[in-house]
Amino acid sequence: HLCNRQDIGIMRLCGGPASGAMRALNATRHAPAPVSLAPAAAARILSFTPAFSSARGPLSTRGLPKFVARAVAEKSVAPPREKIFTADPANNISDYIYEKMGMNLHQQRDHPIGVIKQAIYDYFDKNHPGKFTKIDDLFPVVSTVQNFDEMLVPADHISRSSNDTYYVTQDTVLRCHTSAHQAETLRSGERAFLVTGDVYRRDSIDATHYPVFHQMECVRVIAPEEWEAAGTDATEFASSELKATLEGLAKHLFGNVECRWIDAYFPFTEPSYELEIFFNGKWLEVLGCGVMQQSILEKNTSDKGHRAWAFGLGLERLAMVLFEVPDIRLFWSQDDRFLKQFKAGNLKAKFKSFSKFPSCYKDMAFWVSPEFTENNLCELVRGIGGDLVEEVTLIDSFSNKKTGKTSNCFRITYRSMERSLTDDEINQLQERVRLATAEQLKVELR
Repeated sequence: HLCNRQDIGIMRLCGGPASGAMRALNATRHAPAPVSLAPAAAARILSFTPAFSSARGPLSTRGLPKFVARAVAEKSVAPPREKIFTADPANNISDYIYEKMGMNLHQQRDHPIGVIKQAIYDYFDKNHPGKFTKIDDLFPVVSTVQNFDEMLVPADHISRSSNDTYYVTQDTVLRCHTSAHQAETLRSGERAFLVTGDVYRRDSIDATHYPVFHQMECVRVIAPEEWEAAGTDATEFASSELKATLEGLAKHLFGNVECRWIDAYFPFTEPSYELEIFFNGKWLEVLGCGVMQQSILEKNTSDKGHRAWAFGLGLERLAMVLFEVPDIRLFWSQDDRFLKQFKAGNLKAKFKSFSKFPSCYKDMAFWVSPEFTENNLCELVRGIGGDLVEEVTLIDSFSNKKTGKTSNCFRITYRSMERSLTDDEINQLQERVRLATAEQLKVELR
């Protein structure tokens, strides 16, 4: 028997994944709540997210394992399994995540992620010819110093938890944002650059969240003579140029849209802003940005008295809205019915659904344990069901006052984008999920 057919729901405009830990890095803002490409400002860390030329010199690899250091100067490919699945007790990477490494969707020119990347390159080439160095092949394993310390993430911040971040060893991780390369790129001598790459975060499962996605980071260092010639102070000049640059980029991608700026908080910029655009009748959050914290600039350059601005954006966020892609899993599809809808240079393409196969959901209730977290559950479910899992949702929770125990009920929705699933097939997957949840997360099934 086939699972009962259900209509595909309306897409929620939340472009890129953002873990609960990353959300905590943003302060609550007091402004009308927009419909956003990413979760609202209180729900996302800022992600300032061709090969290096010899003139630029090598990037620092101090503190990284030798296999990572060698890969920094080379084109990123999937590393040997033994280099990712280490014996370190901190290692929490799954086969599901490993299989995505080296796919480099941002380097595929006709893939929608590659199309968006190139469109942004085109904007900077036209408006700032020869100024910005483009980097899109840095290895995704970085040190915790790069990923956290150099970006001023507090030592006790939840984003450092293994519940939110993929650890290779105690001291190395799969980068959570392309900002992990900001400091090393400044040290290499670059003063205006775009860094694009795949980033990794343990997160929830739904149509707009995926544990691997793509970011672009941009940084520009400004010399004192620039703001002196303009007759303004450094911060005012940097903020003004940053906003003008990003409003131009938004219009390049989305047409003549209305823009507005929201004050925000990020640990590595001050002042900090979020850009929102009015597109298709809704206010959409596009990216985060700001004037770089002076301590980052001064520690990683010899340019005394300079200032810098930076921004980061999620390529999936932009692609989902611009191309009207309803499910983030589609970007990883190898189905030609999806891939052939997009072509390099074409920003007018709109995704045409080639199938609406039925969904099938299964509920699972259990008494929680100290080992249980929602992110751990989602990792376990992904590891068994892969991209057949469309969503994992908490639908009920209550506490027993007598025992002090808490019961959760999660609904797991399965749907293939390429075929109909059978009840037998889903029942087998669900049974594996139940057994693994009880065994690995130490919960008591109900």
